[in-house]
Amino acid sequence: MPDISPLSPSSKIFVAGHRGTIGSAIVRRLEKSGYHSLILATREDLDLRDQAAVSRFFARQLPEYVFVAAARSGGILANSKRPAEFLYDNLAIESNIIHAARQHGVCKLVLIGASCVYPRGAPQPIPEESLLTGPLEPANEAYAIARIAGLKMAAAYQAQYGFSAVTLLPATAYGPGDNFDLETASVLPALMRRFHEAKIWNSPSVTLWGTGAALREFVHADDLAAAACLAMESAEGGGWLNVGPGEDLTVADLADKIARVVDYGGEIRFDSTRTDGAPRRLLDSSKMRALGWKPAISLEGGIASTYQWYCANAAPSVAG
Repeated sequence: MPDISPLSPSSKIFVAGHRGTIGSAIVRRLEKSGYHSLILATREDLDLRDQAAVSRFFARQLPEYVFVAAARSGGILANSKRPAEFLYDNLAIESNIIHAARQHGVCKLVLIGASCVYPRGAPQPIPEESLLTGPLEPANEAYAIARIAGLKMAAAYQAQYGFSAVTLLPATAYGPGDNFDLETASVLPALMRRFHEAKIWNSPSVTLWGTGAALREFVHADDLAAAACLAMESAEGGGWLNVGPGEDLTVADLADKIARVVDYGGEIRFDSTRTDGAPRRLLDSSKMRALGWKPAISLEGGIASTYQWYCANAAPSVAG
């Protein structure tokens, strides 16, 4: 195992999942900071679920540092309909990349995980020590189990092989390039699309899942990218760190904020026969802040810039 050397502008850095919301933010951050030897591969170029293909890729490219932002993720609907895919795909992606990185001499790896790994009844704000102290939220149990396995694999490779790896557990990430597919999107982009389409179609109301009382915390992808780069430079391997602004809000309040940005004036209704998911998920991010990280983008500003991106790149613009 090579000694961990400081990152330099010429360091060979592989960003897995570079076309996703988080991965593209990491690429933007690295490029802005002057790193010019980024290694990127599309899904067509490299199936991260294929162990042999991943091993060949690492042997050929020999990256020095790796960010793992690739994952199969989605909201409550997708998790409930496709638990086997969420479990298998994430287990395969994480295990293939971590194993190949250790085999081929990577200096350090940062894995982007998910805050749903914590128990449904964890104390709020949730400290890192809450992991595996209680049952998971049933609505996304399969996804959470896969992400716990990736986190623990990174820690195990550190313990057994001295492989430097750290996992970040962010609040729900959002931002430009987000997934707006109503079948698979997380709550913020899904609400944004629902309200936008209701506006252009002159719908008098929008009905949302749950009671609206569940509390959620959100982190902009660019703030998460800053945390990921800081963790690569300074965080000790073998553990996991929460990343969130330290403030949450109800889904009803989130819906109001998004509706104002979208300029949708209709009625917002809630279907209480549908699940809320976990009642609250607020992270204690004091350890990440102790490294020098703090969010720079407000939720209101982040929603506005994400909606601008959506309108320019993904939104229908005429009534159907």
